[in-house]
Amino acid sequence: MEAKESLLQLIDINKVFETDELETHALLNINLDLKDGEYVSIAGPSGCGKSTLLSILGLLDTPTSGEYILSGKNVSKLSTGDRARIRNHEIGFIFQAFNLIGDLTVAENVALPLSYRGLSKDEIKERVDYALERVDIDHRKKHYPSQLSGGQQQRVAVARAVVGKPSILLVDEPTGNLDSSNGEAVMDMLDQLHGAGSTICMVTHDPRYAERAQRSLKLFDGQVAQSPALAGVAS
Repeated sequence: MEAKESLLQLIDINKVFETDELETHALLNINLDLKDGEYVSIAGPSGCGKSTLLSILGLLDTPTSGEYILSGKNVSKLSTGDRARIRNHEIGFIFQAFNLIGDLTVAENVALPLSYRGLSKDEIKERVDYALERVDIDHRKKHYPSQLSGGQQQRVAVARAVVGKPSILLVDEPTGNLDSSNGEAVMDMLDQLHGAGSTICMVTHDPRYAERAQRSLKLFDGQVAQSPALAGVAS
């Protein structure tokens, strides 16, 4: 079987937060090689650096040092505008808090990432309908977030993340605001997306969910913990 290409690489990534009195090393020499179509979890206790790492992967923040290669391009030190453009085209986000806009319908929420691409109304509608069908929430497309359960809102958030056909899905504690039943349903949905070819990088503090990924990157105090499960991840 032909080896898949790297979709993203982190090379000696460091992140330091500085104040007048204190220097905090949030990430220390993080290395990661994520292949196209792979499903990786980033696990660890609160405060270990998971959110900081996800922010860098999502181009919401920049590393203090090191290189971030995404789809063959070094994106470590891009301008704010260039980072926003790449986020819109290549990265889909699924947040713990759903982050849906209350006065927009389900369909309008899902269409938001496409509104900056200059697509025709017909193409946007076609993509939105398909994304909603993939997560089995198309029957609610005219409803507003307040009319949906938590599990349904997360399904809408997943549809919004995949509608733009991103290179990678970044998932931040997707079950944090859900009960166990809805949490399992969302995790099953991620499994299905991965099975259909999506590349997923998920942050979670729950070891049960971390184990559902192909491999798990374990962080502790901003560093990669030594673990035999980290095959392919340099530390």
